Order: sequence, then structure tokens, then C-alpha cells
Amino acid sequence: MADCKLSNAAAKAACDAIVDLLDGGAGAGTLKIYTGSAPANVDDAATGTLLGTLTLSDPAFGAAADANPGGRATASTITGDTSADNTGTAGYFRALDSNGVAVIQGTITATGGGGDLELNSTSISAGVAINVTSWTFTVPEG
Repeated sequence: MADCKLSNAAAKAACDAIVDLLDGGAGAGTLKIYTGSAPANVDDAATGTLLGTLTLSDPAFGAAADANPGGRATASTITGDTSADNTGTAGYFRALDSNGVAVIQGTITATGGGGDLELNSTSISAGVAINVTSWTFTVPEG
């Protein structure tokens, strides 16, 4: 079994390279919120019910900082969805570039819950706003 390790500089560079993929295309990327569990692979088709779509800034993230250990990038301002498409419990998210190419997916919790992405509430009602309270992306060093 391989046991590769990254330096802190490499972890920060990798983090920047990954989140910069969200800036692909001519405009801002999007963040889609779904019910249920995420597919095994971000390249697989999305599952669950689409609850809402939020708009990322362009660029989507600032430069990665030292997460001690690793590199961590914090999302720039995300424009909330003012009117959710459907009702349900947020289970996972997908972040896509402006060409619709999925780059990152992860878990969702309410604020303070420790998910990859934190929302004001995971209980979403159709027609109600969806807002992100925290999103960071980390690449570990080792």
C-alpha cells in the first residue's frame, strides 16, 4: 500500500488548483443542494431531489492558507437561492463550474454541525431562501 505524503506547500498548491477549477468557463460557478446521500464519485450522475442552486463568486475561493496541517481555502461570497425549488432535507452539495462540470461534492450540516458545507438550516422548504454560512475546502498534508 502506498503511503505518499504532501508538504504544507504542496497541500496549499493542490488546494488552490482544485478550487480554481470552479472558475472554469465564462462566468461564476454554482452550488447545487440535494437531498439524500452523495453518489460514490463526483463524476457520477447526481442523485436525490435538487433543493436549490446558489451562485458562487468568480473567483469562487481566495488563496489557500496554512491549515496546520494542510492547505485550506475559504469560499468567497456565495449568493443564496432566494426561493428553494423543492422541500426536503439537505444531504449533500455539488459545486460546478460555469460550464456545468462538477468539481467538488460533500456533506451538508446546519451551522456549527461540522459538515463540508454549512447552511443556515438543512430543513429546506420550497420558496424559502437557502443561505451558506460556511464553506472551506482543505487538502491535508502528511
